[in-house]
Amino acid sequence: MPKLSKKAIFIKEYEAILASQVVKAHVCFCFDDEDSFEDEINNCMVAELAVLKSSRYLFQGSYRQWDSNWEYMLYDDKYLTDDEFLSHFHMYRSCVMQLNRLLEDDQEFRSVSGKMGKISSMLHIMVLLKLLGSYGNEAALQKLGLMMGISKGAVNDYVRRVHTAILKHREQVIKWPSKEK
Repeated sequence: MPKLSKKAIFIKEYEAILASQVVKAHVCFCFDDEDSFEDEINNCMVAELAVLKSSRYLFQGSYRQWDSNWEYMLYDDKYLTDDEFLSHFHMYRSCVMQLNRLLEDDQEFRSVSGKMGKISSMLHIMVLLKLLGSYGNEAALQKLGLMMGISKGAVNDYVRRVHTAILKHREQVIKWPSKEK
């Protein structure tokens, strides 16, 4: 005998409950003890059973939702203090925002579908800074993706886009230390 699916087991149990409700309704009808509220409940149960039988997937889990904490990291001093932010991204928050103001209108970020330029460019910048400031296992794409709320495959795309945008402004943003330093 084949094994029943979770859906089939659930529907079978639901039908048994509904059958007992029908028997109860018949007994109440015979003793002239009808309750319109229970009749509504029974009708709802019958309608729900019909929906359950007609649906293809019953116990389908939700898709993975990325936990996007990068906005908290950037704007909330309680989530990451200034020192913690500096240790993660190796730039002060104000400098990151200044860099974003310079790059947010760049053509590289306009091609990102479904994202607004300013938000998208800020996340791109933070991903690049975190990657550049990480080494060893901390620089793994999966860890960076989890921290920033994006997939590991998107990390490379983000880094490439912001890298291209920064190189367009290299005279303004890339400064090498002088001989004295």
